[in-house]
Amino acid sequence: MKKIFLLSFLIFITHAPIFAQDITGILGAFPPELVLLRSKMTNPKDTVIAQIRFTKGKLNGRKIVLAQTGIGKVNAAITTTLLIEHFKPREIVFSGIAGGIDPALLPGDIVIGTQVAYHDYGTIEDSGMIYTPTKNPSDMTENPVIFNCDSVLVQKAIQISKDLTFEKVKRENGSFFPAVIKGIIVTGDVFVASEIATQRLRKDLNAAATEMEGAAIAQTCYQQKVPFLIIRSLSDNANKKASSDIKNFYQIAAENAAVLVMGIVGGI
Repeated sequence: MKKIFLLSFLIFITHAPIFAQDITGILGAFPPELVLLRSKMTNPKDTVIAQIRFTKGKLNGRKIVLAQTGIGKVNAAITTTLLIEHFKPREIVFSGIAGGIDPALLPGDIVIGTQVAYHDYGTIEDSGMIYTPTKNPSDMTENPVIFNCDSVLVQKAIQISKDLTFEKVKRENGSFFPAVIKGIIVTGDVFVASEIATQRLRKDLNAAATEMEGAAIAQTCYQQKVPFLIIRSLSDNANKKASSDIKNFYQIAAENAAVLVMGIVGGI
């Protein structure tokens, strides 16, 4: 009887729902994407879990926990999982840089993700890429091929962006405030620096931007039932100039993404 009770208890806690706390998780891939946010926090307190540093405190009046994912899908999934398990955030916001796919966008512009998808998960045939869904390992049910960002967070981000003052982006023809649009963000474990690849991603997935972490965070949040939002500020146009452009626009792109995150956090 004791063994049956213990087994039933273990099954219960394994499948117990996550009870969200009144705190927002903030993630970024690189240190510069988080430096401004960290500097604006009050009463920051660091906790290291599995070699990853999480910083709790307040940002713009809202309780948050901040962490750096590192580059790539696996790192992003690990950090997101630890964040959800140990801090139980009510929602997660990821911000960082990306390569632009939409030809109307320029380095420095910002994409608020409405949807997020993998561009490197599926089957490669002679005719091209066939995108297939990932599966939830708990019951092997299929996830969506394209994950929806939380609609409430998307609308808040769009509305708040209209009232924010971003830093101007210096380009060859002058200095401009960044355009802010909503669109589809695609993720893969590659740095895209190819016009042929960008054309494919635009044609296949109607992508506005490409990066290396967002869909892994989206899948983790989807499976754990945590609302999420992915924001990307463009450091380049994912073409043959990407490597040089990222050096010129990385800092301003990261800082403007952080400005938007602070605005969103203050409005949650």
